Amino acid sequence: MNRLLTVRQVAERLGTWETSGERFPRRLVAERRITFVKVGRHVRIPEAALTEYIAERTVQPATRARRLRRAA
Repeated sequence: MNRLLTVRQVAERLGTWETSGERFPRRLVAERRITFVKVGRHVRIPEAALTEYIAERTVQPATRARRLRRAA
């Protein structure tokens, strides 16, 4: 079963807890930018959804050839 994370756990995993608390994950939910589950009045985010969110936004380093083409 896919583990459900609290908004605070998501903030801690994203590294935003110290700067903005729960504000960033709650904005992701409000803007429907991440999959979430409503359990009564509580919001939970599936661990797989967080992993997918991070993977979709991971930027790979540019290769040398790509950097040279942009400079030209």
